[in-house]
Amino acid sequence: MGNTTIRCPKCSHEQTNTVECAACGLIFARYRQYQARRQEQEAATAAGRGSGAGLKLAGIVLLLFATAGLTYYLVRPAGEKQALPVPPLEHQTAVPEPQVAEKQPPPPPTVAAGSVTIVARGSSIEEAREATVSIETPWGTGSGFFVDTNYIVTNRHVVEVDQQALAETRSKVETIRRLVELEKEKLEQLRQEMRRMSEGPSRQQLALILGTREAELERVLPQLEAGEAQVAAMEKGASASDIKIILADGREMTADFVQLSTRHDLALLALHTVDNPYLKRDPLERRLQQGEKVYTIGSPVGLRHTVTSGVFSGYRERTSDGSVMLQIDAAINPGNSGGPLIDERGYVFGVNTMILKDTEGIGFAIPIGVVFEEFVSLLR
Repeated sequence: MGNTTIRCPKCSHEQTNTVECAACGLIFARYRQYQARRQEQEAATAAGRGSGAGLKLAGIVLLLFATAGLTYYLVRPAGEKQALPVPPLEHQTAVPEPQVAEKQPPPPPTVAAGSVTIVARGSSIEEAREATVSIETPWGTGSGFFVDTNYIVTNRHVVEVDQQALAETRSKVETIRRLVELEKEKLEQLRQEMRRMSEGPSRQQLALILGTREAELERVLPQLEAGEAQVAAMEKGASASDIKIILADGREMTADFVQLSTRHDLALLALHTVDNPYLKRDPLERRLQQGEKVYTIGSPVGLRHTVTSGVFSGYRERTSDGSVMLQIDAAINPGNSGGPLIDERGYVFGVNTMILKDTEGIGFAIPIGVVFEEFVSLLR
């Protein structure tokens, strides 16, 4: 039996392949299906002219199905093999189905764990940052935040002199002072020795050594003076005028007065010269859940208003006094002490206070409710 020759109904190309036209790419089976649907539509349309509304509706539905099928073949992705489009039907306009974009909620601000992050303007984290301050004293730095329009909470150890730290600082300064005195004596001996030497390579070499050591001493003297000034300030003790408060907009002020807690690592600073936004507590007074995402804001190593993130690890009771602490794994570095612990909505849950020594990712915060209990006479 010989091969059957067929002719393409679109381009009239003759061939023996009965599946697809080698010249124009027309798929014969799809073309026959299309012709069959077209005949059905024409028959339905003709019948509808003499029938009731039900038959007319059926013809319209068939027409829409045919239009949708043709539209699919015309608009398929470029990577998909397409059959050559067939000529459009007469007196028919394909109306594409309107596309409605799904409304997506705005994404929450993202904060990279343990790193400085730029947050979206107007977000809850941004608003919380505006209520956070940096605190500088003659003996160190820390953070704090407004809990009322004129009151700032921080850690007591940020504004109060630690007697152990004072003893360590005093010892270091005394050691440096003694080394400086010994170096001065040694330099004087070298000068006298050089004056007794005759001109020559040995005297020139000693002169170079003497000059180098004198320059090193000059660099150490300012450090000694700064250390002595720090010890003097620490021995004097904390006073409101020594506490510098740096607002989020860069303004620098001093506290009007400071009140220290006798039971907790908390201090309250008054600043009546501004009316600043403050952090709010959760109106439902809910408890943090383990694994919930939390954020800290502070000024570690001088990087003001740094945001870090982590999770809430759990409630921990201190064996020393029975007080409850909030354990978190968000970074708490030197300078973060006194900053706020907040959730994704910007509600404050605690005051960052310390990390567990010789560990990573174990930090603690004092619950915010303790602040209002401790300073109930001043806070609303």
